Amino acid sequence: MEIASKYSPAETEEKWYQYWMEQKFFKSVPDEREPYTIVIPPPNVTGVLHMGHMLNNTIQDILVRRARMQGKNACWVPGTDHASIATEAKVVNKLREEGISKQSLSREEFLKHAWDWTHKHGGIILEQLKKLGASCDWDRTCFTMDEIRSKGVIKVFVDLYRKGLIYRGIRMVNWDPVAKTALSDEEVIYREEQSKLYYIRYQVEGESEQYVTIATTRPETILGDTAVCVNPNDERFRHLVGKKVLVPLIGRAIPVIEDEYVDMEFGTGCLKITPAHDINDYEIGMRHNLESIDILNDDGTLNEAAQLYVGEDRFVVRDKIAVDLEKSGNLVKIEDYTNKVGFSERTDAVIEPRLSTQWFLKMSELAKPALKAVMEDEVRFHPAKFKNLYRHWMENVKDWCISRQLWWGHRIPVYYLEDGSYVVAETPEEAVELAREKTGNPSLTEKDLKQDEDVLDTWASSWLWPITVFDGFNPDNKEIDYYYPTNDLVTAPEIIFFWVARMIMAGYEYRGTYPFKNVYFTGIVRDSKRRKMSKSLGNSPEPLELIKKYGADGVRMGMLLCSPAGNDLLFDESLTEQGRNFSNKIWNAFRLVKTWKVDEKQEQPESSALAIEWFRNKLNEAINTLDNHFEKYRISDALMEVYLLFREEFSSWYLEMIKPAYQQPIDSKTYKATLNFFDELMRLLHPFMPFITEEIWHHLEPRKEGESIMVSLQPKAGPVNADMLQQFEYVKEAIAAIRNLRQEKNLSAHEPLTLKVMMGKDGYFKQFNPVLKKMANLEAIEEVEEKVDGAGSFLIKSSEYFIPLHGLINIEEEIEKLEKELNRMKGFLNGVMKKLSNEKFVANAPAKVVEMEKKKKADAEAKIEVLTESIRNLKG
Repeated sequence: MEIASKYSPAETEEKWYQYWMEQKFFKSVPDEREPYTIVIPPPNVTGVLHMGHMLNNTIQDILVRRARMQGKNACWVPGTDHASIATEAKVVNKLREEGISKQSLSREEFLKHAWDWTHKHGGIILEQLKKLGASCDWDRTCFTMDEIRSKGVIKVFVDLYRKGLIYRGIRMVNWDPVAKTALSDEEVIYREEQSKLYYIRYQVEGESEQYVTIATTRPETILGDTAVCVNPNDERFRHLVGKKVLVPLIGRAIPVIEDEYVDMEFGTGCLKITPAHDINDYEIGMRHNLESIDILNDDGTLNEAAQLYVGEDRFVVRDKIAVDLEKSGNLVKIEDYTNKVGFSERTDAVIEPRLSTQWFLKMSELAKPALKAVMEDEVRFHPAKFKNLYRHWMENVKDWCISRQLWWGHRIPVYYLEDGSYVVAETPEEAVELAREKTGNPSLTEKDLKQDEDVLDTWASSWLWPITVFDGFNPDNKEIDYYYPTNDLVTAPEIIFFWVARMIMAGYEYRGTYPFKNVYFTGIVRDSKRRKMSKSLGNSPEPLELIKKYGADGVRMGMLLCSPAGNDLLFDESLTEQGRNFSNKIWNAFRLVKTWKVDEKQEQPESSALAIEWFRNKLNEAINTLDNHFEKYRISDALMEVYLLFREEFSSWYLEMIKPAYQQPIDSKTYKATLNFFDELMRLLHPFMPFITEEIWHHLEPRKEGESIMVSLQPKAGPVNADMLQQFEYVKEAIAAIRNLRQEKNLSAHEPLTLKVMMGKDGYFKQFNPVLKKMANLEAIEEVEEKVDGAGSFLIKSSEYFIPLHGLINIEEEIEKLEKELNRMKGFLNGVMKKLSNEKFVANAPAKVVEMEKKKKADAEAKIEVLTESIRNLKG
């Protein structure tokens, strides 16, 4: 195969991905090998690739490719999530643009539109992941609402209901007026907002001159007030307890009650109670048997129960009621106020606490084994700092509101009879049988039952994902026993409660063990100003454009270079450019090696034999380090290790050491060893940079049909001669010192020099003399007993090295130059000493400034010593 002069990611990536797919290298079926399993965090079915997906899936691909190259049966299951709220909102918007309202459609008609939308837009993101190089088993692609996944979800609902863990009840829920559905607590995001605090006075019934004043941020809710509450220990209001006050504008008489919940220091010490629209008010209302008046419609407009502003939006009413309260004399004052306001995670609408009949799942018992698993590291978090966050949530877990007032989703398998009673069943046929038993009426048919209109929360399907992707609720399917539990989960910490915790609960409940052994938490992708990347801010690059510009390998590498587990990634496009440049460096290094002519009869130089021995040890050391990084899930560190190994040790040192002289051949022994190193380096790099490594691997030597680097094995570490590696670091120092000396003295790089060594108590790296001679262009290396006059010198450990300069430079000019520099340094040191001898300066200057001056002193003294020694040597 001819090697192109330039590496072309676009051509290479398309060619090899197609090849991998055709050869079915991503496919996994159970066999005798150890399984390695990852399930993809399913992106929204109608979503598109963003930078967070890029990071998350790059890490997954690295883990799965490496496992595959360790000889494991690697299975990465892809799929998408039906995303009830987000998808339904998109379908509703699309219909609105076409002049169709959801309300004008039957459920079946709407679902047809939703499925059409899903088939048209669904899966785009998975196709985009292929551009990144994702090695998923695409034959296993799942969808949370496909038949197998849906059967599992319904089966679990019925099972949990029969275990007494699912119940129906009227509870205060988080209501999203835009999506028109209840949300769980975890789907509400609280943000600090600049609000207003309205002080409103209520007249005491029958006493025209007596009032109580309350403070509220939501004056529109006074229309649903059913009491005013004070603290029983508050002397100011004791005379009012038992009396009634009138709700402003509507004149409804409500009681003044007392309850210790009221904070005497907040506002006025009097609290308005609106049980239908505040969770704390609801609980007070329950304790005092208060009426609940729901004044809001599903869309956040006021209903008939409000009596005023009927049909108007809650925020419009907030402004209007303030004006009307002022006119009526009930508004005392308005103050600026900062408070936390809950927003819907999906629609960003302000949440309304609202009483609603919903289905709930009891969580406390399910949480116990899941909490123990993480605390005892049966499931390991990376980084471990997230254990505390997890524990806090699990120890304070609330029942999960699992019903949603939507049509797109898994319809709740509850079937109501005419009298309002119900049965819970997996299928309508089973529901009929249960209804007949329940009523004793054998003539009941499906037409006599009405299924619950609500669907399940989207997370009620994704919490079963590691089980349902392997059809784990089908007793005839044995795949689950092979692939479950999975090995690693890669996800974001913001869904630790939504998803991670719930999957662990489901795992213990339905498989008796954890769903995954390790959880790797990625950080948030942010820009250089630490802002979260988003399309609305316009600070997020288009992932596919980055791939087009820098290549998938370059983007993968660029993202990972700055992405330690659990910490945010500060993304900069220069990182992906660095990744592309590294691809070019690999390509150019390979092209260089392939241009060398090989002489089968040529003897191997001693310097090359030493270089090969050194690099073999260096490679073994790096493989050990890599294994350790992967074991501890330090993926960024692992990449940096192999990056520096290739760029610095192999490319900058090894290739230079074995490179033949200009237009001269290389011996076959060295050449074969070099190609072998290239092979191992490409295999180490492959999980990170799959495309370029595959391309180069196929150029290394003729391969058998159907082979690929991705199904070759990762190199294993051999023994490491640590002493040899340390000695070579001293060789590097010596080479650098000689090169610096040439530069300082303006000596030609091509002029051979003589090196004289005065051996110290530690000895010196004599075995590497052939390498040192070649790399530093030395004519000879001689051992001496005394210092050499008229020489440039340097020290490594206790040995001193001299390069005789007589005949190479003008000694007198050099001495003059050094003495000038010595005088300058003495003057500089004198200035520093004056500062440090000034007691006022030392006493009053910041400690850092004083330390800096002390460092300047030490550096200057060291430099003066070197200059003095150099002058002495030259003078002889």
